[in-house]
Amino acid sequence: MLRIIAAYALFTVCEFGLWIAMLVYAYDHGGATTAGLVAVAQLLPAAGVALVVAPLAERWSPVAVLMGGYAVQAAGGLATAALLLGAAEPPAVYAGAVVTSAAMAATRPCQAALLPASASHADQLTAGNVAIGWAENAGVLVAGAAVGVVLAFGSVGDAYLAGAVLLLCSLVLVAPLRAGPGPSSAPARRSSSPALPRPARLLVGLLALENLVVGALDLLFVVMAIDVLDAGDAWVGFLNTAYGVGAVVLGMLGAFLVGRRLGPVVVGTAATLGLALAATTVARLVLVAVLLTAVGGARTLFDTSVRVLLQRSVPPGRLARLFGISEGLDMVFLAAGALVVPVLVGLGGATLALLGTAALLPLVVLVRMPALLRIDAAARLPVVEIALLQQVQLFRALPSEALEGLALALEEVDAEAGTVLMREGEPGDSYYVIAQGSVEIRQQGRAIATLGRAEGLGEIALLRSTPRTATAVAMDRVTAFRLDREPFLTAVLGHAPTLAGAHDVVRDTMDRDAARSREPEL
Repeated sequence: MLRIIAAYALFTVCEFGLWIAMLVYAYDHGGATTAGLVAVAQLLPAAGVALVVAPLAERWSPVAVLMGGYAVQAAGGLATAALLLGAAEPPAVYAGAVVTSAAMAATRPCQAALLPASASHADQLTAGNVAIGWAENAGVLVAGAAVGVVLAFGSVGDAYLAGAVLLLCSLVLVAPLRAGPGPSSAPARRSSSPALPRPARLLVGLLALENLVVGALDLLFVVMAIDVLDAGDAWVGFLNTAYGVGAVVLGMLGAFLVGRRLGPVVVGTAATLGLALAATTVARLVLVAVLLTAVGGARTLFDTSVRVLLQRSVPPGRLARLFGISEGLDMVFLAAGALVVPVLVGLGGATLALLGTAALLPLVVLVRMPALLRIDAAARLPVVEIALLQQVQLFRALPSEALEGLALALEEVDAEAGTVLMREGEPGDSYYVIAQGSVEIRQQGRAIATLGRAEGLGEIALLRSTPRTATAVAMDRVTAFRLDREPFLTAVLGHAPTLAGAHDVVRDTMDRDAARSREPEL
């Protein structure tokens, strides 16, 4: 598993770093139009490869497909580096970049299939998923800074050479792994569900529009650094880094979204993104970097708010389909964003491109604001459940989106005095949070503890895949919230601090119960 994670971390830096480097090269050799076309040429084949690779990873060994992907990426990177350093004609360089980019689309499906197969127990799988998430988030920061340094002292060819070396290291890391083919999947049944509900259409459309802006920003950073600021190629990487810093740092404000209405947040973040980006047209170099930090943070909060609002507004059974549609639109709208910039530059120069991109999201949100606010007002907001979960020791470290999603999955349970909520020795399929009343915990018929409001029970059987270790009986009228096994494990196993806290809770509970069970009866 460490090999998979280390290889993926190197891959994420190469993926974003080589993308920046090729945009710089294309812009230097043909301006915004060429850079936009090269971006599209890299994105569209990658989308096709991603669709083909997933079934291959299921039919064959995901290790073999992953190794093949890394091998083609490294070979493409080396070939592109040789063409660049040998002063080859741009079309040949672009062809090498397209091969490299298309092969990169093989990594995520294979890595997702291989990670569970490499874990011997849940703790390893959780740690792996958390590390993968960190690698994704850090990739923008590291790649932007690294490309900036390489371009300051070298060339785009040097960047591709360094990337190819890192991709070869990824190949070496996964080469010793072994894994058979995944289970064959039954043919998917054609959905008979009706068209997307109106709230979903608006929110999925806003996410698609956001991706169009992100695709435009990738090219605009090149235009800004070279044409507007006259700061040189290296500053393309540094501007990307400033944007990434904002996404990470200001994105932490997402914790304040818990339990709040999100319509005003969507409107406010769209306006902030537009104003900050527009202000870069009259700012100097350092201030531009600060403004792009605000752009990155606003974009992250916008994305989080829209996704949570979608979760609140759509029945849970349809969420997977909706988010699948949204993810499928990413590549198309990223490519569209890369094409918009050359058109705007051709019509009115870099300033029009910046202002046009800055105005796009705020204008659409403003026009659709009445409908957006109606969706927000009608959406279920589990204030009581969120407040209760925030008091439970096990869930205090959860990020805002996970906490609200968990609250939406809770099912209220009312129990009269004497009701057995769970029985010792039975399989564990749920977790309970007490909202009112008290529950007595018994082992082998002997009372060992009493639990009250904001205390939970049932985590030991779920986390350790064992039968219930104790019986829980309502001492008086109890109101509790039941959480099924799947959302509980998804929330706990997918967040490292929560998982660490969960194991502490389990250990303390078992130590306490063992100590009390040894006490002599009076």
